[in-house]
Amino acid sequence: MESNDVIRWYPMRVTYHRELRIKEQLDLMGIENFVPMHYDLADSSEGPRKTLVPAIHNLIFVHASQEVLTHLKMHKKEFEPMRYMTKTSTDGHKELLHIPDRQMEDFIKVASAQDESIFFLDARDSANMGRRVRITAGRFKGIEGVIKRIKKNKYFLIQIDGVAAVAITYVPADCLEPI
Repeated sequence: MESNDVIRWYPMRVTYHRELRIKEQLDLMGIENFVPMHYDLADSSEGPRKTLVPAIHNLIFVHASQEVLTHLKMHKKEFEPMRYMTKTSTDGHKELLHIPDRQMEDFIKVASAQDESIFFLDARDSANMGRRVRITAGRFKGIEGVIKRIKKNKYFLIQIDGVAAVAITYVPADCLEPI
């Protein structure tokens, strides 16, 4: 049996695109969280302009204990829209999904880059595992992920199983080492 007071990264579903409102409330409380963002072209009266928006709607990652999250969900109205994500264990029981710190750190480092070489995939698009590798040089040195072929091209992915993935469109082969 695991303790409910261990601080972990929990991916949380948020209903009705309220992830930025939840993020703002968590920030005010000093609770670490992450919403992957990217630039999107939006129409305005001056013409198209880039706007920073959530890359994966209805998703926020929260670094807290299950005890704190459950308390917030049950006792603070602004956190009611948050839902735990679950996975089915080998014995058929539902378990709360949580993400190892190292994997989340790598995901945040790449997802925060916000340039054209980075894009996001949902859980369905990133389901099949590829070859595990580590980047050995450049701004993403030390990050671990998988090489996966998507639509005839090879990409470097940091996958969070059952949740999402962030992909780098090009990493030179001489900057990768097998794990």
